[in-house]
Amino acid sequence: MGSADGVAPLRRADPRARKLGADHFAFMRAVVQGLDLRHSWERYLGVEGEATDQRLVRSTIAWIRDEFAAAARREDRPGTARLVRIDVATLTEPAQRLPDLEEFAHEHGFEDQSQAEQVAAYQQRYGRLSQRLQRRGRLIARQLEALRWLEDLVARPPAAGDAVAAWLHPALARRLEAVDLFTLAQLIERINGVGRGWHAGIAAIGQGKARRILDWLRRHEASLGLAVGPHVDLARRQLYTHELAAVVAPATAILPLEKFIVPAALDGRQGLYRRPQAQCLLRADNDHQAILAWLRSKHGLSPEQKARLQAGRRQRDAGVAQDDDWLRCLSSTQRAYRKEAERFLLWAIVHKGKALSSMNHEDCLEFRDFLADPQPRSRWCGERSRERWSPLWRPFEGPLSASAQRQALTILKNLYGFLVDQNYLMGNPWSAVGVPRAGAPSLNAGRSLTVAQWHFVRERLEQRSGTSAQRRLGLAVHLLYATGLRLSEVTAATVDDLSWVEYPPDLDDDEPLEGWVLRVVGKGRKLRQVPVPAEVIGQLSAYLLSRGLDADPEHASNRGAHLLGQASDIAERAPGLRGCSPADPRQGIAASTLYDQIKAFFTDCAAVLQARGDTRGADRLARASTHWLRHSHASHAIAAGMPIEIAQQNLGHASLATTTVYVSTEDKRRMRAVGRFWGGRKA
Repeated sequence: MGSADGVAPLRRADPRARKLGADHFAFMRAVVQGLDLRHSWERYLGVEGEATDQRLVRSTIAWIRDEFAAAARREDRPGTARLVRIDVATLTEPAQRLPDLEEFAHEHGFEDQSQAEQVAAYQQRYGRLSQRLQRRGRLIARQLEALRWLEDLVARPPAAGDAVAAWLHPALARRLEAVDLFTLAQLIERINGVGRGWHAGIAAIGQGKARRILDWLRRHEASLGLAVGPHVDLARRQLYTHELAAVVAPATAILPLEKFIVPAALDGRQGLYRRPQAQCLLRADNDHQAILAWLRSKHGLSPEQKARLQAGRRQRDAGVAQDDDWLRCLSSTQRAYRKEAERFLLWAIVHKGKALSSMNHEDCLEFRDFLADPQPRSRWCGERSRERWSPLWRPFEGPLSASAQRQALTILKNLYGFLVDQNYLMGNPWSAVGVPRAGAPSLNAGRSLTVAQWHFVRERLEQRSGTSAQRRLGLAVHLLYATGLRLSEVTAATVDDLSWVEYPPDLDDDEPLEGWVLRVVGKGRKLRQVPVPAEVIGQLSAYLLSRGLDADPEHASNRGAHLLGQASDIAERAPGLRGCSPADPRQGIAASTLYDQIKAFFTDCAAVLQARGDTRGADRLARASTHWLRHSHASHAIAAGMPIEIAQQNLGHASLATTTVYVSTEDKRRMRAVGRFWGGRKA
């Protein structure tokens, strides 16, 4: 349809339409000159796919020729359009070479004849073929000249904002777009944000295709203006903390607290509600320092826990000290508090353009509404699994639930209350902000496995291969279920926390009792002792033995060894892995590592149930995580007759009311009674 003045509107170019670059012209020049096709493909167009795929190579050459011809026709050059479509290889064999006159004369005994006689004999022998080769040579020269003209006309380098479909094979581009990677900038951010395994979870993109994409992106770093970091070439465990910290440079942007640069004008030195520095009980000069002082005031890790955590990083970070090292050794409470303060600081500076010490009651109300729906999502929200070093990290996963909003506001009230108490601020703007009301109460006990599902999980564990990681998985799952420990508690536990206890007969029981208990430091630095079944201790003994340790947990040579250790057979299973060295048998693992392994195991279990037609069970196991084992322990133990106060002590609950949510026995009786009642009425 034309415009109102009768002039046809310009058609907007399709951003996904494939573009021609210097690589395409370099490859076609090699094709025209008859150079080795496989070598030329791998050098210039390897990102398209394997050189051994002849169908792909032929179709790509045909597409490039069509694009060349279309560009020539747009310039009203029909002759050039026909010229670039000609395959000179069909005219004669490129490998066929004519001897020169001297070689011909020597070969046929014409050395003593005149040059005219030699030329006549030569023309008689090779006349027609010589003419064809000369024509082919002239055609190659014309095609090369046409390619030079076309390259100046249409070739362009890739840019960061270009669509992946504009430069990658359509099938490859569709796979990337299916996971919301639409531009080259998004692709590079994903690669840098995840690291070496960036392609995991993207269908039909394995290590080979991933490597070809990386090579192509690195070859075009100059025009893209974005670089793929060197950390992408190494496994996560091989990277130093300071190397990961260098992936994203500090800036005033949506970045973690330790990377966020607060502009001088908004750092709080001139905050509207600041008290004079001379009256402040903190040495903090600005809001960022005040937040850090508040974090330090919360219950942190014990010296022993810090030593264990630092020992786990010793191999990677030996001798590399950083100013913010203490921020890498926070307790669960400190991490939760940091998260909420970080969110509010980022929102205040980046969104409101105000210092934290200048925020008023109305600002706090606005932030409360923001928590229910952080917008724009692309700026504020990201996947949960992204670590703080990653450019994919975001402060939110999405809208916060009512309970999460209440926790956030409670923590922020605590932050400002601390600053008021320390005479840093004159008042607390959060004190009059109401917290969102809870919706319908929910019972966490629903996030647990049924007894039948637990038996299925045990069966799947028994079918796993005997690698070090699989032995660790089996022990971890049984230990979490048998004790109800939290993820952070089980990964922090060492053999030193285990002890053998013997109880003499008493008035309630004439028999003596003996067994193992595990000393656990839980939330709020509260100490408790949790019994561990003998069967699980037997698994632990076998696991310790497989790590090269003594089977007796209390043996002196085991001192300091974590119950759950690093994989000890990587060097044997992957001898070619760069930087792979035998693991310290006493070394523990990160909580995230165990979480990911158990989550992957539950996903595998869900796939098996789905194949068997148990859709409901598959959905339940697909959602299961390490914390479900804690819930399952509580529900199953209480249902089996464990007194609720004992379950409370094992779980480390501060309130008995928290433990009562797992009491499902009475609910089951009521459901059975209603079923009998309804069945009787129908009769």
